Amino acid sequence: MSYPADFRYTKEHEWIKSDGKTATIGITDYAQGSLGDIVFVDLPKPGAEITAGKTFGSVESVKAVSDLYAPASGTVTDVNGELATAPEKINKDAHGSWMMKVTLKNPGELNGLLSAADYEKFVAEEGGH
Repeated sequence: MSYPADFRYTKEHEWIKSDGKTATIGITDYAQGSLGDIVFVDLPKPGAEITAGKTFGSVESVKAVSDLYAPASGTVTDVNGELATAPEKINKDAHGSWMMKVTLKNPGELNGLLSAADYEKFVAEEGGH
């Protein structure tokens, strides 16, 4: 699996793609593969504040419920409504199925996240693919 080079990654397997002050967040292909068939996604409402490193929601699969951790701090501006009725879209295309969009409080926070190459190395060390 190749991970998009224009994304940044967390060790909790979230991705974030920044466009200046706004960013899009989702989970990685490695995460969806580890979870198995995703049946429900619990996300915050637009207007909610998220904090880097803190939980902002959860993903439920046939195997388990996993918390989602914010890769950066900001205000939620949009949530992918398609995931409410079709959470399996994440299994089909984890890097194309965004979960939410945020206005970043501090875009510099992204500098502390993993690059695609660093993330690939991290999942390889975890026994991933």
